Amino acid sequence: MSQIVDGEPLPMSSPSSNGLPNAPTVLDRSAMSTIQPVIITAHQDVLLGFYTKLFGAEEIFRVPTEGPAFYLGLRIGDTDLGLAAGTNPGTGAAPRILLSIGVDDVDEMLGRVTALGGSVRGGPDDMPWGQRVAHIQDPDGNPVNLTQPIPAR
Repeated sequence: MSQIVDGEPLPMSSPSSNGLPNAPTVLDRSAMSTIQPVIITAHQDVLLGFYTKLFGAEEIFRVPTEGPAFYLGLRIGDTDLGLAAGTNPGTGAAPRILLSIGVDDVDEMLGRVTALGGSVRGGPDDMPWGQRVAHIQDPDGNPVNLTQPIPAR
């Protein structure tokens, strides 16, 4: 399958020896989220491990396809998340991004955060708008809200 954008194919990585792609071979823009959060990080490998192990993120896009990545496109559920390599992304008091990620079980997920290099900042709390919410930080210090719907009573 080859995606053409502006008359050019969008290469990614080549198939493995068994013919199956070892990573997506083409960027399919029609499958991308309309709004895509991107985290700029000096620790791309650490964040890749964190989001892969905690949320089951899949790598769907890589630039360049060989060698150290400048940009990694991840898919978590039906949403895309980008990790862009930056040698000095800044560490000021203001967060560079806030992610809110829906999960099946906030309490279960919290138990895994610190083992993967993140930290728990607050919660979980049942909010009046019908969500259970916990506040964590990924290993790079980015704030992440874990959310879960509260069943109607």
